[in-house]
Amino acid sequence: MEILKVENLKKVYGKGENQVEALGGVSFSVQQGEFVAIIGPSGSGKSTLLHILGGVDRPTAGTVLVNGIDVYKQKEEQLAIFRRREVGLIYQFYNLIPVLNVKENITLPVLMDGRKVNEERLEELIGILKLKGRENNLPNQLSGGQQQRVSIGRALMNAPAVVLADEPTGNLDSKNSHDIMNLLRESNKKYNQTLIVITHDDNIALQADRIIAIEDGKIVRDEVTR
Repeated sequence: MEILKVENLKKVYGKGENQVEALGGVSFSVQQGEFVAIIGPSGSGKSTLLHILGGVDRPTAGTVLVNGIDVYKQKEEQLAIFRRREVGLIYQFYNLIPVLNVKENITLPVLMDGRKVNEERLEELIGILKLKGRENNLPNQLSGGQQQRVSIGRALMNAPAVVLADEPTGNLDSKNSHDIMNLLRESNKKYNQTLIVITHDDNIALQADRIIAIEDGKIVRDEVTR
């Protein structure tokens, strides 16, 4: 089942002589439950693409369909709901709220949506993320790896259709990087969630079902690896 479809996506920053084309007509589709790695040099357009997929940055042209819904034909209020419910975003920098504890940071998207927290799912996630006993800790009482686990929990709490991760292991040592990717892969399999990861790490890319390589805002390679 096709969960994501991108058609002729373009993004241009600036005007006139200062104009920069970050994306130059990108098209691809992703199936439900697929794990896709997006690779490419710095400045190739990877992060711009991810932000557009996540409803964070509007494209100059082209369409993004998630579950058949045209993301950028929605009004701002609908787009905000889409970001909370359909997409889980994980960044290299954890972006946790410093005055909220682990449980509060994880459940923040649900509470912002005005919905009741699914306690069973919360407990399951805390177990999977190996955060048992840390529920009441503030971010500054956690290691880098633990903070990234909390940010993953926050991204997964609403059971989104698509999980987008931008260099999720970029600030972590090799052991924590390995653990984080195992967690993402486990979630991908357990919940059949579509996972799209931007990475510079070849070892991470090779774990994916498919690798999309981007250079100068265009797809130069798209291959199934498993």
